[in-house]
This record gives sequence, C-alpha cells and structure tokens, in this order.
Amino acid sequence: MSGAASVSLADIRAARERISGAIYHSPCPVSVPLSELVGATVFCKLDLLQRTGSFKERGARNALVLLDPAARRRGVVAASAGNHALGLAWHGRLLGIPVTVVMPRFAPLVKVATCRRLGATVILHGDSFDEARAEAVRIAAADGLERIHGFDDPRVIAGQGTMALEVLEDVPDAEVIVVPTGGAGLLAGVATVAKALAPSIRIVAVEPAAAPSLSASLAAGHPVAVPVRPTLADGLAVGRVGDVAFPIAAPLIDHVVTVGEEALALAVLRLAELEKLVVEGAGAAALAALLAEGCPDVRGRRVVLLLCGGNIDLSILGRVIDHGLAADGRLWRFTTRVTDRPGGIARLAAVIAEAGASVLEIAHDRTFSGPDVFSVRVAVTVETADRAQIDALAAALAAAGFPLGAG
Repeated sequence: MSGAASVSLADIRAARERISGAIYHSPCPVSVPLSELVGATVFCKLDLLQRTGSFKERGARNALVLLDPAARRRGVVAASAGNHALGLAWHGRLLGIPVTVVMPRFAPLVKVATCRRLGATVILHGDSFDEARAEAVRIAAADGLERIHGFDDPRVIAGQGTMALEVLEDVPDAEVIVVPTGGAGLLAGVATVAKALAPSIRIVAVEPAAAPSLSASLAAGHPVAVPVRPTLADGLAVGRVGDVAFPIAAPLIDHVVTVGEEALALAVLRLAELEKLVVEGAGAAALAALLAEGCPDVRGRRVVLLLCGGNIDLSILGRVIDHGLAADGRLWRFTTRVTDRPGGIARLAAVIAEAGASVLEIAHDRTFSGPDVFSVRVAVTVETADRAQIDALAAALAAAGFPLGAG
C-alpha cells in the first residue's frame, strides 16, 4: 500500500489485479421501473450477486492475499455483523487460511450458519459491534492471529474501491453514485476512484438514522461515537466511522442522507416488487435515500445505486415486507366498536367491501372492551391499494358510525 493510513487510485487498481478471477464483475444494469419511480436514470450495481451475497468479498480477498506466509499459517480473526465474516470465510477457505469471526449476538442467523458452513470458527459475543470488535482484538493478541478490520484497513478499503472501477467502466457517464455507509470503508474506496477518474461526479453517502456516525463525525471534523439503535440496516449499524476510512472519505463526499426505518423497509419492498431482488436493509439503503427524497439534484441525472448486500433472514424478510406495505399504504390496521349482536361484524365488513378494501384479519376483544356489554372492540387489518384508499375507507367508516380508535 502507499501508506498505512491512506489509499490511492493506484492501490485500488493493484487490488483489482490481485483479486481478479476470484471476484465477480457484477452487472450494473439500468432499472426502468426505478427510473420512472424517482425521475432519474437509475442504474443498480448488483454486488449482492457475489458468491457470499455482498461486496465485502472484495476487501476480504485483497487483505488475505496480501498476508505473509507465516500469517497465513496462523490464520486471521475479524469482528463482523455478518458480511465481512462471510467474505473472509469463503476466501479463507479458497486460500487455505484459517478464519475466526466474532459476531454480535444479534447477527442474522443466515450469516452465522453460512459462515460455519464455509468452515470459519464463529464466536457470538456482545450485544453491539463494538463489543464484538473488542473480543476480536483480545483473541488476536492472545492467539497471534492477524486481525482484518471490516472497514478500517487500507487493504480492505482498496478492495472495496474496485467496485467503483467496474461502475465507471459500465456506466462511464454516471453523474451520481449513492453509497450505503456504516464504517465508511466502502465509501472511502468508491469515492477515491470516482473523484480521481470523474471529478465532477457526485458522491452521496447514506446512513441509517439508528446509527448516524458519519454525519456526526463530519459535524465534529473527526470520528466520533454515536449511540446505535436496532435497525433493518444491520450491516450499517456502526457506532463510529473508521479512523483510517473517515479522513479518506470526508473531503470527497458531496452529500449525506440519513434514512429512517420506514424508508429502508419501503426500499426492500420496492426492490423485491419492481426488480425481483431480495436485498438486505443495508443493501437497500441507496434506494431508501431516493425514496426519502433526501438526495438533492438527482432528478434527470444518471444515478448509480450500490446494491451491495442480499443476506437477509427469511424470517425477518416477511416482517420487513409487511412493514413496507404498511408504509406504502397497502396494509392498514384500525380499531373500532361494533354491536355485539348478530349482524354487527357483517355490517362492518360491508362498509369495508364497499370501499374496495379486503379484510385480512378481525380480532374481537370482549373481555377488555369496557362497561358496554352490548358492543365489542375489534381490531381490523385490511389490504388497501394506497393511502388515498385508506383515507376514503376511514371516511366511510366514520359516516357509517364506526368510530376509529374506539377503546
């Protein structure tokens, strides 16, 4: 590398040569439905199609290949919420290098199981990424293992930056690149390439509102720690940007978008529905930024979204889709009161049907419905077309004498 705390375009080009043949040059096709949705020409860099489902393979492979023979024999250790661990496990197996990964206890089960299947030693430790990282540091010192940081290692940053080389080859006239950001390793690598080869290109970083470490660090002028809350974008749930990555990325960023859980769920839904892609919350963050209308000056431009991860537990996927449907006005739940006599529920169902909605569930609550023993509180979940239909249904219910939110 050109320096312990820096990464250059030359470093990233060298990394590309180093990992060539082991990393998939993922496609970056234009998306007609997403372009129509946001009013820009949208390209999707499909790095979720890597063997282990994320871009993290790039940095993992580069770091592993650069190890000296003694370090290869001893093995490596890393802390990861999942995708970095998967990349190390797969390429460690290909290269014959023992891999130990420390994951927070909240790591998605699919990532834990896959790491073990790929031959890595998996240790679940701590309730946060920082606690897992501290344990990885302890293991590295105790066992003499090389620690490969998931985002704050120049070798890893250089590997991640190879994605931008591919993007600019496939979309040479790109005007905006939207980068999901946690620890800022991907951001540092992509921005280094993009600004060196296309200085006018805009770099938009996207972070979850549950872990806004980048915006806090930019405001302070240096990396600072922020509290981290649970988020659909678990791969971006980092409480502090990297000390190496941040100074590389900070001067190259044009805009930062902070997205909430509703936008993330809606982005996962849109990608499944419009592009037939299963994308994890962190991978969908780039689209979430456009859906939240947090990206300035993208209308009419050529925008590349980095869809960089597809590892999501199927048990969670259903909940995320339901959350997205609710955010989109296609699921609605309300409470009201009906007479506890024959025909009460039928009359309520008729009002819902006349409004064009479909009943998914009706739950009675006789025991805790209050002193009026002749009426019952019901919770109703309906399927609707959009928010306008919800408004129309709410008006129809009120007109028919069904008070919303009745206790």
